[in-house]
Amino acid sequence: MYIPPFDTTSYSTTTQSPNPSWTYGQRVDATPAGKDWLAGESAGWNVYSTAELDKTNLNKLLNSGVLPRPMALISTISEDGIENLAPFSWFNTVTNYPPVISFAINHNATGSLKDTTTNLKNGQGFAVNIISEAFVENANATAVDAPPEFDEWALSGLTKEKCVQIRASRVKESAFSMECELYKSIDITHPVTGEHNSTLILAHVKYFHVRKDMLTSRGAVDLTKFKPVARVGDISYARVGDTYRIPVPSWAKEEAKIQEAASP
Repeated sequence: MYIPPFDTTSYSTTTQSPNPSWTYGQRVDATPAGKDWLAGESAGWNVYSTAELDKTNLNKLLNSGVLPRPMALISTISEDGIENLAPFSWFNTVTNYPPVISFAINHNATGSLKDTTTNLKNGQGFAVNIISEAFVENANATAVDAPPEFDEWALSGLTKEKCVQIRASRVKESAFSMECELYKSIDITHPVTGEHNSTLILAHVKYFHVRKDMLTSRGAVDLTKFKPVARVGDISYARVGDTYRIPVPSWAKEEAKIQEAASP
């Protein structure tokens, strides 16, 4: 199967939303695109009981259905000073005050803890680095199932940069890195079998490292320059495409319209 080369000329732009004339209470089938979407319902649904699915199929459905997922390249250090680097896509923000982020780390195929999980609990801090298109292959290489004593930095081609507070290095090539301390570690245990196969990490962000050329005049990160990558199932990554802005409704301003649409 032919796969075209990566298009380095593509960039994100802001467009109108899919249905900019939408009004409160308007049904999905009010537009041609909506009708096409709903036409798929004629094929019916598959309903899966998670109690009857094996681990492979559970993973397949979650990874391909919950997306796009942001990617974190996490750098840690062992008590012996061995630095570890690994990518994770079970990752997101939790709250902005205090600034807390989360990521989950599944166990190795053998059932043992991954190096990252072990290192996260040693109190020496860790860095969470966002992956951009320019070094996604470098980051992906660090997913290798290397032995604990191996330094993934050596094969990645990425550069170690000192942090302000923690011992672990941050990734210099990442335009947005976060120095973190462990806020809470939660062992995820299967409610029926009692198996412990994953650990949820809540991380308190202590310092942000943001490359100056990534910032807009308003102090936000510019998506078109940042070019973050996402995971979208199996071994597939995705780039961020065009964006569109949809205001959050204000009850104070829209009450009359909302009440009219909601009335029988």
